[in-house]
Amino acid sequence: MKKNDIDSSQFFWNTAMDYVRHYLTDIRKASGNTISAYRTALNHYIGYLEKQKQYNRKDITFKEFNRRNVKEYMNWMLNDQLLAPKTCNLRLTAVHSLMEYASQESFELTAYYLEVCSVKAVKTPRKPIEYFERTEMTALMSAPDTRKKSERRNQMILIFLYDTATRVSEMLDVTIRDIHMNIEPSYVTICGKGRKYRNLPLMPKTKKHLKCYLHEFHEDTKPDAPLFYATTHGEKHHLSMDTVEKMLKRYAVKCISNGTKMPSNVYCHMIRKTRAMDLYQQGIPLTHIQQLLGHENISTTSGFYAFATLDTLAKSLEKANESQTDKKWKDKKVMQKLYCL
Repeated sequence: MKKNDIDSSQFFWNTAMDYVRHYLTDIRKASGNTISAYRTALNHYIGYLEKQKQYNRKDITFKEFNRRNVKEYMNWMLNDQLLAPKTCNLRLTAVHSLMEYASQESFELTAYYLEVCSVKAVKTPRKPIEYFERTEMTALMSAPDTRKKSERRNQMILIFLYDTATRVSEMLDVTIRDIHMNIEPSYVTICGKGRKYRNLPLMPKTKKHLKCYLHEFHEDTKPDAPLFYATTHGEKHHLSMDTVEKMLKRYAVKCISNGTKMPSNVYCHMIRKTRAMDLYQQGIPLTHIQQLLGHENISTTSGFYAFATLDTLAKSLEKANESQTDKKWKDKKVMQKLYCL
């Protein structure tokens, strides 16, 4: 490749298309949602260059992915478009990722990539994790009217989501062949983000419920059939994420009408957070919670779950007060360490 080819619009569009259609899908093994989000983010930046910077769309090159343009783009999103900081940061991440890929394809673009990386993400305040209290989770589990077949399926969905702490999309992709019941411990194979697989143990109570569910819903089912399905005109098909979300909201309304307090905004991912928080409060190591959740980096897990709730903090302080700390103050070595800069 000639050096000045990197400044051509053809090189930019070819590289960007290869990034979205080949690199993200085949190399990174990114999920459909991630690919869609990155494609939308990059198109949004190109649209900004066209409408706000007056660049001709077909003439755009990597030169337009410079620090000044990207910095002004972030400012425009935050202050003119009033977009949420998390949205702005996601779109900046997509630009960074494309430039990193382009710099690997052509060494001459490394300077462009480093320049763009100097534009930092917006700091966002960390909000407390939204999760269900024990009484709330128990009420939700009891909300389905198990006299109806579809409601028995829905209850199994809630049990499965809690026990495995899977994402809704992961749960909906589980097939019969992914359930391994004739082995101890029994487990389910989950295909997570980036098409990475992990095996999750099934707790005894969940296994008992699952056996009943499989007997009723999958007595003569093929191994590649979805574990949870709906039937329309006699045909079985995958449930949609919207169906599961609406189901949970309906049960939350039912719980409220029965006198159980519920969070103002209820969504399925809260069940995953609830399971992780319950395990964290029981003293389960973060590395084990990381494995359960399928987080690639422990920092992701600790960033969300490694904080003390009021109850956890109180118990920790009580334990500290019970220990014989007075003796330590008499140790000269300890005192020397304390009174050092």
